[in-house]
Amino acid sequence: MTDQEQLAAYRAMQKAVQDEYDRTADKMAALKEQGKEKTATYRQLFARKLQLSELLGYYKIYGLVS
Repeated sequence: MTDQEQLAAYRAMQKAVQDEYDRTADKMAALKEQGKEKTATYRQLFARKLQLSELLGYYKIYGLVS
């Protein structure tokens, strides 16, 4: 894999992580509006959001995103 291909793959991965984080946050907000913060689904989404947030945090630590 060339450097350009690696960079393109990284950027695609970064976008996918950010998109999934945004979708997860939106789903959580919808459940919260319905008063469903105690459901298993909400808790699973919360755990996933934390995982994605950690990945995005690493990108920032290493200066890969602003």
